[in-house]
Amino acid sequence: MIRRFMSMFRSSDAADASAPYQRLVELAREPVWYQCGNVADDMDGRFAVLSSLVALAILRLEDGDEDAVRGSVALTEQFITDMDAQMREIGFDTTIGKQVRSLVGALATRVDRWRRAEEGEIDWEDATLFSVYRDKDPGEATLTFASEKLRSFREHLDGFGDEDIMRGSFA
Repeated sequence: MIRRFMSMFRSSDAADASAPYQRLVELAREPVWYQCGNVADDMDGRFAVLSSLVALAILRLEDGDEDAVRGSVALTEQFITDMDAQMREIGFDTTIGKQVRSLVGALATRVDRWRRAEEGEIDWEDATLFSVYRDKDPGEATLTFASEKLRSFREHLDGFGDEDIMRGSFA
């Protein structure tokens, strides 16, 4: 149902975000998040890392040209499609719409927090604490690790062209 709804808003020249999304999923699965970052290696923890990385990638694409901005929309749509599929796979069929809306809202909130951090309105570590740990203090060293890893990721994206990002070519 969500896929059909989203397809009504896609133009025939809509950007394909499957490659950058797949790359973000790979990065979110890196063991360092769960070992050194002490992120819970469960559905919530993996979602927190993935949605944080996706939010930062969306912001980077929004800073690009018109095609990149369309790519940020496509990346959001890819996230929605994946969350819909994941929720169905784990058996949330009866409340799928509500669950997916909740996850999309969580992504939107993260995009807003990271945007405010990039603009200097809030501290980067505060954005990390909210986005990755849902305001549960993981300890200073762990928070610093995750914060620097996310900052490094965002800075790393700045070193790539819009087309590279949309091809998922940001190693």
